[in-house]
This record gives sequence, C-alpha cells and structure tokens, in this order.
Amino acid sequence: MKRHALIAIALAIAPACSGRGGRRPTPPPYRNPDLPTANRAADLIARLTVSEKVAQTMTDAPPIPRLGVPAYHWWSEALHGVARADRATVFPQAIALAATFDDALVKQIATVISDEARAKYNQNQARGERGIYHGLTFFSPNINIFRDPRWGRGHETFGEDPLLTGRMGTAFISGMQGDDPHYWKTVATAKHFAVHSGPEPDRHTFDARVSPHDLADTYLPQFEAAVRVGRVGSVMAAYNRVNGEAAVASPTLLAQTLRGRWGFLGYVVGDCGAVDDVWAHHALVPTPAAAAAAALRAGTDLDCGRAYRHLSEALAEGLVTEKDIDRSLLRLFSARMRLGLFDPPERVPWSRLGPELIEAPAHLTLARQAAARSIVLLENRGALPLASTVKRLAVVGPMADDLPVLLANYHGIPSHPVRLLDGISAAAARRGITVGYAPGARLVETTPAAIAKAVAAARDADAVIAVVGLDPRLEGEEHGNRFNPGGDRLNLDLPAAQRQLVEALFATGKPVIVVLTGGSALAVPWLPARAAAVLYAWYPGVEGGNALADVLFGDVNPAGRLPITIYRSAGDLPPFADYAMRGRTYRYFEGEPLYGFGYGLSYTTFRYTKIGAVSGAYAAAAVQVENAGSVAGDEVVQAYVIPREAPPYAPHRWLAGYSRVTLEPGEQRIVKIPLTGNPLTYVDETGARRPLLGDVDIAVGGRQPDHTGHYADETQGATATLTLVPPPQRPKPWVLP
Repeated sequence: MKRHALIAIALAIAPACSGRGGRRPTPPPYRNPDLPTANRAADLIARLTVSEKVAQTMTDAPPIPRLGVPAYHWWSEALHGVARADRATVFPQAIALAATFDDALVKQIATVISDEARAKYNQNQARGERGIYHGLTFFSPNINIFRDPRWGRGHETFGEDPLLTGRMGTAFISGMQGDDPHYWKTVATAKHFAVHSGPEPDRHTFDARVSPHDLADTYLPQFEAAVRVGRVGSVMAAYNRVNGEAAVASPTLLAQTLRGRWGFLGYVVGDCGAVDDVWAHHALVPTPAAAAAAALRAGTDLDCGRAYRHLSEALAEGLVTEKDIDRSLLRLFSARMRLGLFDPPERVPWSRLGPELIEAPAHLTLARQAAARSIVLLENRGALPLASTVKRLAVVGPMADDLPVLLANYHGIPSHPVRLLDGISAAAARRGITVGYAPGARLVETTPAAIAKAVAAARDADAVIAVVGLDPRLEGEEHGNRFNPGGDRLNLDLPAAQRQLVEALFATGKPVIVVLTGGSALAVPWLPARAAAVLYAWYPGVEGGNALADVLFGDVNPAGRLPITIYRSAGDLPPFADYAMRGRTYRYFEGEPLYGFGYGLSYTTFRYTKIGAVSGAYAAAAVQVENAGSVAGDEVVQAYVIPREAPPYAPHRWLAGYSRVTLEPGEQRIVKIPLTGNPLTYVDETGARRPLLGDVDIAVGGRQPDHTGHYADETQGATATLTLVPPPQRPKPWVLP
C-alpha cells in the first residue's frame, strides 16, 4: 500500500480515536466550514487513493464511506425551470425569455428556479435520493449564439445577439447561484463552450472552422460575460471541434482563453460523451486513455461520459500525472463545498426550503407574467385587443390544444398546464363570448374533412384565432423523431398542412388573428398582408394559455421584441454548416428580413424626441420617450451603434444597450442607456478589439433603424451622430438638450 494512502487512513481514524478519552472529536479540516474552501478541498483530496480520485472525476461520483463523503451526481437540468425531476414550475423557454428584453425578470425567474431546486434537493436528501437530476449543479444556461434558424436547439438560447445573450445569461446565472458571500445556492453551467450551433446530426464529428474575427466578435463575448460578470461556477465544453481542436480538449479555448485570459476559477464539464468523441469520432487520438488525458490536461475537470474511467490507464502510461487529477478535483470539491454539501444544514441558508415552494402560486403567477411579456406583436390591423363586439370566437389550429408547445425541451412536469385553447376559452367565458374549436390539421398533416370543420367554425364566428407553428417535435437535438429525424429544420417554412389550413381560413373573409408558436424563425412572407394580426407566442410554459389570453383580450399590452431575425426564406442564408458570420443575423445580414431583430409592436404609440449621446470615460445614449397613446404600455428602448466607416469583415451595426420601461398614457421619461462593455469598439481581423474612430451613428428606438441608420418617424426612434477621436483627446460631450 502506498505511503500516502496509509497516512490518509491514519488521519481518517485519528479523530474517532481521540474521542475515547472523553474529549470531543476534532473534525478533519475538510469538515471545518470556517476554513478556506481551497484548504478544505485540498485536505480531502490528500486523503484519497488514486482509484478514489479517478472515480470522482465522473458525473456519477460514488460515495467514499470511510471519509463520510456521500455519492453525488453532477448532472441536473434547469433550462427554464427544474427539469427532468418530476414537478416544477415550467417557465417560458429561453428564447421566449430573451424576447422580454428584461434582465431583471430573468434574474427573478432564475431565483425562483433555484428556490425550487433547493427545495427539491432537500426533499431528495431526506429520502436518500442522490441519483441523476437530484443534485444542485445545473447544465444551464445555453448561451450559444443562434446563428442560423435551422439549428434545432436554437430555442434553448437567448437569441442571435452577443450583448443580449450575455446580459440574459449573466442575469440567469446570478439568480441561480445567489448572492450569499459564502455559499452558492446552486451552480450554473454556461454551455456549450464555445463555437456550437449545429448541424445536430454531425455534432460528434463536426469541425467548426471560424475566423479570429468571428470567434472574438460573435462566439466568445457572452461566455466572457458569464465568467467576468456572472462569475459562473461551471462551463460545459462542446462536442464538436473548433478549428481542428476538440472543444473538450482544446488548449486554445480552455487553457489560453477561459482560464488564462478570463481568469475562470470554476470547473469545466464535458458535454455528455464529448470526451469519448475525441477518440471514437474525431479520431484525434488512438485510445480512450489518450482522449481522457488530452481533455484533462487541457482543463476539462469532469467527464459526463465513460472516457475518464481510463484515467488510471493514462496514469500508468505517463499521459497524465496524479497532480493533473488533483488539480481538477480541487475545483470539483471546492464547488461541492461552496454548495454547503459538507457543512451542517444550519449553516447553509437554503436548507429549510420545503416542497411547498414547488409550483407555488407566486411562481405560477410569475410564469404567466413572463409568458405575457415575451409575446411579440408583429402585425395588427385593429383586430387586437379583441373588441367587445366579438361575441363568437373560433379557435383553430393544431397548436391550440398541444401540450408540447407549452413545455419545449428540458422541462419539468407541471401539475396543471394551461393549454392555449384553455386559456382563451376561460377568458372568453368570463366575457360571455362563445368559443368554437376545430384543430383543422395535425402537426404536419391534414385532411379535407378536418379543414372543412375548421372553415365551418370560422364562418360561424366573429373572429378567428389560428394557432399554428412549430412544437419541439420539429426542432430539437440530434436524436430526433419520426417528424424530424435529425433535430435540425430542413427549411424555415410553416408546415405545408398548416399553411393549407390558414389559407382556407383567409378565404372565409373573416378576420384571422394568427398566433405563431415555436422557438425559431418562421418564413411566412405570404402571411402579414392577409392576417388581421400576427403574434409570436414561442414556447410559453405552464401558464401559456392564460398569458396569451391576457394579450388577446387587452389585459396585457404586448411589448416583446424579436431576439432573432425572421428571414423570408432559408435561401437568404449561407450554407448551414458554414460558421462564418457574413450574411448571418441582423449584424451581418445584407438583405431585407421579413421582421428584424428587436422588432415588436404595441397597443399604444410611443414618441421619441431629444436624443443625445456622450463618449469618453463614461459613454451613454439618452432619449426622451413619451407614451402618446391612450393605454399604459412597456417600450423596449434599444440603442444601436452604426459606424460610418467599418471594415468589410465587421458587422454593419450592433446592439449597444437596451432598457424596458413602463409608461402611463401621456407620461414622458428620459431613458439613459449606458454604452457599457465594448459597444464603441470593433474586432479586427486578428481578433483584437480596436476603438471606433470618426463619425458613428447612435440610433435609439423601439426597433432597429432602417438600412440608412435612421427611423421613418419619431414614433419609431431617433438617431444622433457621435464623433470619436483617439485618446488622449476627448470630444466635446454631447448631452441631451
């Protein structure tokens, strides 16, 4: 037996022996909550045998009874609510939360999710349940950039913009991890680091080739924000390669960038099976032991897979050292100690949270509010909110009574999900309105008889609500299903059967309000001119039906904004597997979209006057906004930087800041948007940030400006010009008149 193992056993026995003389046993240092976390973790690691160390580098970490270390499973999910662990409040999907443009709301939601997570953890501990999805380390949020709407997992993200994604991601992380100075409430995991957005069927073999500019300008900023601003506890490395290096074993991404440049101190987990892929699919190394060694040396601490079972072989072959394993274990045990898993429950702030919090009434109310705030009004020809003259309403479409459309993926199990049809019907009944329902089609198929029933219902109504679009069976992960074998979308169209249904409804001559569901762009250029109104409802969560009804009947004034670009067709985009950003997202797209990023309408009218901007040590844009309508409403004030002279590889414009504000009728407010981070810089061809110089337009409004950088009128926004000069000179401050 090795000397250090004998010493570890002696140290483990010593505290128990010291109590025989009547003295109270002295706990070992790793059990002392008053010591620094790193010291405690190092003490525990020194007591482990090599085989015990290897076992602790895998997500299903076994117990170490002789040291009182319980089993722990690192894999839990909380994308938009505690997932895969029975009952939980299901909030709107991540893409819908992004549509709120409301960081504070996202943090509030994540705080509720972590409350329920702690309550469920306490309940599981009392039952002795320590398996998968029962822990406090969550593989969320997904902060990849939704660069192409064909990617099946795009709805898990916060959209296509790095700044919006970074702000939403850090808000989510903050709510999940809490603000206690000593303990983490849970651990959030920023994933999938870093250049990862399809194709799904190829993710285990794919090599994403990306330029230094695109890497620094698009794919990395939100991860840097998660580390530097959000202080995220964990990062997940992706399946694919990036410029030839497996992301999970990339010295460039993990050692040089994540830990070297950004100073990340947490642990890295490989996506489930990603370390195995280094050998089995990428074929970068000859054996599983070599794959494990490459990932461990690069900085992947935890393996959600089978490869790290071969670390003992890697040790024997000299591919890694015991010190390499100890380094990873220090990060892993430090995280468990930061969660309070080795401390008396009375020391941990959330140990008393109980099951009454799970689906608590206040949580369901928040879910309803969030869903309503996420809905985007795309078109309205006076049809919304529904008038009091509407006495008979037809609800048509396969998504109206569809449960998956509420839940998206990575979800919990709601006790009382409110389908879209149920919410509309209940709200209508309270107003004495009769509702007729006919699905008209199923997800991707219909029949003449089904359409005939839907048309009959429409003809018998004063107005028609057509609920059509996607559900998670049409966009998801690589596993797929009979509707979509590969997870990704092959095109951006509404399923043909559903379009046939909507066309038949238009032919009735009745006003048709179209509610689109899904988590990505739907190319429907034939729709806007013919619909009485169009809404994007996303995957709205457990209270989706009530939230949609709140908007339709005018109890909530919609103010959601698109976190993605809606293109006219997939033909507007470069090839899906091309990771160059040229021609993608609003920042680089040169065509005319159907609806632009940041777009959304309201039931009231806002007016923008008196714009100003200032640069220097503090950069900000300010604008006076007035609610010129007759009802209260939220406006999402967005600031865009549009350089007059930009290199051809740089984006044409970019979001520099935003603020969601509530204004009563006639109310005016000066809204100041700090231009924090890197809005007055650009990324050059080498990936380095450079200051913008010369004349730069700052456009501030409720949407993007037009292609010239200006707005059609004062109801949309206003534009100012800022002249930027190199330091140490300072421009004369331009302040709000």
